[in-house]
Amino acid sequence: MISTVGFRSQAGHRTVQGARQQFVIGKLRCLQHRRNLATATNVELGSSSVSISRTGGAGSFQIFDRHVKRLQRDRAATNAEESRNVDYLRDEVANRLVERLYDINRSYGHVLDLGAGACHLARALHRPHPGLDPFASRIKHLTSAELSSKLLDRDPDSYVIPSESPMKLSRLAQDEETVLLAPPSQGGLFESNTFDAVISCGSLHWINDLPAVLSGINRVLKPDSPFLCAMFGGDTLYELRTSLQLAGMDRLGGVSPHVSPLADVRDMGGLLQRAGYRLITIDIDDIIVDYEDVFALVKDLQAMGEANAVLGRRKSLAGLNKDVLIGLEGIYKELHGGAGDGGSGGGAGIPATFRIIYMIGWKEGLGQQQPLKRGSGEVNLKDILGEQGGLG
Repeated sequence: MISTVGFRSQAGHRTVQGARQQFVIGKLRCLQHRRNLATATNVELGSSSVSISRTGGAGSFQIFDRHVKRLQRDRAATNAEESRNVDYLRDEVANRLVERLYDINRSYGHVLDLGAGACHLARALHRPHPGLDPFASRIKHLTSAELSSKLLDRDPDSYVIPSESPMKLSRLAQDEETVLLAPPSQGGLFESNTFDAVISCGSLHWINDLPAVLSGINRVLKPDSPFLCAMFGGDTLYELRTSLQLAGMDRLGGVSPHVSPLADVRDMGGLLQRAGYRLITIDIDDIIVDYEDVFALVKDLQAMGEANAVLGRRKSLAGLNKDVLIGLEGIYKELHGGAGDGGSGGGAGIPATFRIIYMIGWKEGLGQQQPLKRGSGEVNLKDILGEQGGLG
């Protein structure tokens, strides 16, 4: 499912739209070429590729530098006003995730917000909803856990939640990659079966060992309780990724990763199943943000704390060779330009796509609804779609 809902951010130079996959006919070959390039982020052609190191257990690989990621988030939170100015993306993702919470008709005692950032979810839970009370009225206690204490504490409670809120907010400065891996008897913080729900909004794409984290979330959930997640994945920033690759090949004769590798829908579905989740539901939103130029995009990513943190990375985008930067701007506008004009190619800005993978999985519990066995259906879906003209 691709969302088509759009909005305009507070900053005047950014326009945020719903999913848009319109390109003029003259760009179709370029589109196919850049899609192919987008899968080649680990290619080494005269420059460094992604560095992967093994640490800890037999199956533990390190792709991202968590220390660097914490420092990036710390720096992003140093200027609170500038940091708030780029909240538009994670706030929108949190709002859409809360919309999915309304589909589950229950109340919650204790909920964990894993990778809370600047408490985006806590704010979204208090957003007015047509015909319904804010979702915070259904939660007694929200614990917001975040790697960066500076980002987590960027805003006072009075900015995050209304004074009359029935929901208690606690903040926990802990690395979301490790905080759930062990019970207190093994040096961890949380016992098994602690939370009525675990929610993660826009942070799991920086996790090294996703299978271990997903298993840890399952451990701390109470039986028949949900895990809801929104994470950046798939084609996120494919415009920037492919433009960088083409600029590097053109000016340096090779490509080097400046945009982090991301999981796709099939990856996450399999990981959730292997971690023991039941009744898994996954859908996708594409949020397209229009920027004045590629430098405005990069500036916002850095202000969000979303700069590259891949191990073995070379330079940041800001430190790229001048020739590469000039080539990047030109290639980006040639292949993807036309922001603000519905994709017809006549606009002055550039679009940036953020693909959000939304997931819901349930911890197994007694009396839980079970899916029907494969092949037990009595109605042929092809017949239904054929009657409605869905098959052409």
